[in-house]
Amino acid sequence: MSAMALQAALVTALSARLGTMVSGIFDGPPVRAAFPYVSIGGWASGDWSHKTGRGREHRLAVTIWDDGGRPGRLHGLMAEAEAAIEGIGEIAGAELASIAFVRSRIIRDADGPWAGIIEYRVRVAG
Repeated sequence: MSAMALQAALVTALSARLGTMVSGIFDGPPVRAAFPYVSIGGWASGDWSHKTGRGREHRLAVTIWDDGGRPGRLHGLMAEAEAAIEGIGEIAGAELASIAFVRSRIIRDADGPWAGIIEYRVRVAG
């Protein structure tokens, strides 16, 4: 039920689906990376215990950064990331109860790169 096991499963899924499309997949903001790249951050977890066992609800955010002139490529990368996240099948030491899309958005500062943020709720028992 560990957040570390879920994060490892997330990195594995994203790497398998996006590995050749991005310069890297990072467990947080990288010191230096070429665009586009993926960073995992914005993580929260809480109790999701039930009558017959213990559980956790994790809220996670995956951000894809891109410096393109338009967000077209970013939309495609976000769709691939969503498919990867929703395809997570197993988490070491836990039973995956559900993965639910919460929201996504694309933002950009006037002088900066595009950021495509995808948020999910993942419930695990075990």
